[in-house]
Amino acid sequence: MEYMSKEGYDKLVAELHQMESVELPRVREAIAEARDKGDLSENFEYHAAKREQSRLLGRIRFKQRVLENARVIDTSRLNSETVQLLSKVEITNVANGSRMTYTLASPHEADLRERKISIKSPIGQALLGKKEGDVVEVRVPAGVMKYRIEHISL
Repeated sequence: MEYMSKEGYDKLVAELHQMESVELPRVREAIAEARDKGDLSENFEYHAAKREQSRLLGRIRFKQRVLENARVIDTSRLNSETVQLLSKVEITNVANGSRMTYTLASPHEADLRERKISIKSPIGQALLGKKEGDVVEVRVPAGVMKYRIEHISL
């Protein structure tokens, strides 16, 4: 079961609809055009279109499975006392004093450009269940990093 925000769920539904209603018919049309050109054994366009169709169908099946197992979180039931999914957390690197603010998101919503990190990432897992003022240790490839939780909000 995957918990996610309403926004993330709606985005996945829109992506799936785009793939099924726009991209898949376009690929099927490309296959039909390539098939009309004759000998399929040496037809590069046909084989490329078939590979694209296979890749697209795999992505569609994956997104369908994610949506089947998705549960939208009721944000009115969340509190900001502890770090949890959809919490916005301001942390300070204890070693150098740099501050960062992240929102904990499901793996399917994680996007570093939007400052959303996965709850399954090392930092996300270390922060889950902690409170303001707690210092957490995160094992990263470079070693162990320590972060202090400054503020939690929703």
